[in-house]
Amino acid sequence: MKVLVIGGGAREHALCRSLSLDPAVTELHCAPGNAGISQVATVHPVDQLDGAAVTALARELAADLVVVGPEAPLVAGVADPLRAAGIPVFGPSAEASQLEGSKAFAKDVMAGAGVPTARSYVCTTAEEAAAALDAFGAPYVVKDDGLAAGKGVVVTSDRQAALEHAAACERVVIEEYLDGPEVSLFAITDGTTVLPLVPAQDFKRALDGDEGPNTGGMGAYSPLPWAPEGLVEEVLATVLQPTVDELRRRGTPFSGLLYAGLALTSRGTRVIEFNARFGDPETQVVLARLRTPLAGVLLAAAEGALAGLEPLRWDEGAAVTVVVASEGYPAAPRTGDPIEGLAEVADEHTHVLHAGTRAGEGGEVLSAGGRVLSVTATGADIAEARERAYRGVAKISLKGSHHRTDIALKAAQ
Repeated sequence: MKVLVIGGGAREHALCRSLSLDPAVTELHCAPGNAGISQVATVHPVDQLDGAAVTALARELAADLVVVGPEAPLVAGVADPLRAAGIPVFGPSAEASQLEGSKAFAKDVMAGAGVPTARSYVCTTAEEAAAALDAFGAPYVVKDDGLAAGKGVVVTSDRQAALEHAAACERVVIEEYLDGPEVSLFAITDGTTVLPLVPAQDFKRALDGDEGPNTGGMGAYSPLPWAPEGLVEEVLATVLQPTVDELRRRGTPFSGLLYAGLALTSRGTRVIEFNARFGDPETQVVLARLRTPLAGVLLAAAEGALAGLEPLRWDEGAAVTVVVASEGYPAAPRTGDPIEGLAEVADEHTHVLHAGTRAGEGGEVLSAGGRVLSVTATGADIAEARERAYRGVAKISLKGSHHRTDIALKAAQ
């Protein structure tokens, strides 16, 4: 099987790594890729938002499967011309991707499907926003209606800060605050059958103790020893399957990766948000535990054949990933610095996934983004995986870089 992955972050590196280990994959390509991905796949320059260019590349490579990684190409509709050309593609249509592209659309779908979520108001004026904030009270939750790379949400007890975030966005969803721990649950779907993966938890805040600004995610771990028994089955029955059924009923079938961000509240499980693609950095730990070869699963989803698939096989142990971020991230990331020590990290339990990197003229690896690397490790339990991940982080040198020191700490204790 020839596979083309679209994207160039740590999520795409995790996908490429898993695909490269699949004996069914005879050729692996990625566009545009990054310095790390180029070690496991042939990389190609392409505008990942240009559906015609992506389709032309897939045709040129005679790709048997195209996997679209990031949300921006999906919302831009890159999967649509690929499907029209008869090329199997893992990733929803532009219309179905509005589940992530518009918080208001997602709320409407959840209402139609009877999915439990926070009460909310959609606001387009300062007056509407002020009224919504006062209706719910603090802590205030204000979400940009559009794509914001995981950083469009403000949760604050400062009413003025909430109003300022709302004013900076064209349209916002203001909702009640959901208490309780958060869980990320991915599911692969062909538009009818829904195949849940294992749960993970990520860490959104930049600093230890969940302090500092929101980021795209500073680390993750799986499994969740504290999660209630039967959680995956419950979410499949009350959230994932009803959502997929509702989208199909509306004539916008969702085929690809459905990501449910969940809050385990005192009143039961509630959906915080949906994403239309693998989440970063949770993908890094989920795929590290997957033992079933990945390509066949993604192809079955693309071809509407998930119902005939055998149950997925998982590593019984744990995985932890720690993000190494550049100086100034998330506000003003510094880029262009050399990264040293990468070769010393990899062993049978630990690997480095590149997020924001590029190759320098002399072949050296340079930082090229805010989140630069994800150091991912497996172990018999969370404590062992965590110790190995941080041992790997300690070997990496990047000027001014920072990382959280408490990823999976409570779960390991």
